[in-house]
Amino acid sequence: MKVTIFQTDVHWANPDENVRNVEQLLGKNTGSDLYVLPEMWATGFATTPQEIAETDDSIALKWMKQTASDFSCAVSGSLLIQANDGKYRNRQYFITPSDVYYYDKHHLFTYGHEDRFITPGNDHVIVSWKGVRFLLLTCYDLRFPLWARYGRAGEYDAIIVVANWPESRQQAWRVLTRARAIENQCYLIGANRVGDDEFCHYCGESVVCDTKGDTLAEGGRNQ
Repeated sequence: MKVTIFQTDVHWANPDENVRNVEQLLGKNTGSDLYVLPEMWATGFATTPQEIAETDDSIALKWMKQTASDFSCAVSGSLLIQANDGKYRNRQYFITPSDVYYYDKHHLFTYGHEDRFITPGNDHVIVSWKGVRFLLLTCYDLRFPLWARYGRAGEYDAIIVVANWPESRQQAWRVLTRARAIENQCYLIGANRVGDDEFCHYCGESVVCDTKGDTLAEGGRNQ
């Protein structure tokens, strides 16, 4: 399976610009089976979602669906969504040409007040695509090993973790991505953003590692 990670420099609260950015990157990187985007890739990591949360018919979600259909691929990444029940969710999508799956982030980043307005999910989500079974995790989930150790051994082949992981804690990103792969004896795909928002600097280092925690591919510190 060919996987491409887009560690984008996210424009704050600007889904139109972020979609255009990803479209340009996709045009230069066609032919993958799976494309992975960072956490809240269309808006930036926002903990006050009232004015910028998207809905189920958002431009970003439509783009993910259309891309999966047009390129016969899967697309994964999280969006800040106001769901049909009116609650806000940090929702990680995994979209194929025929299906839409999603995982609502379970461990909300309380230190950044994500828990004030966003509702956590309670369900593990495993998605199969082209013979590979993926467990979906989002950012802060990476710090909780028992959440990744879901059920019986061998229920999934790889973890996808999408993140807005700041440079100030970059060593934790390096260690924990490998640790989750090693302890679960699975592959791990980690997509982290680059650039800046009002609060943090992000330096990417997105990664694909194998079941031993060895690095198969790693992004630099730029888009």
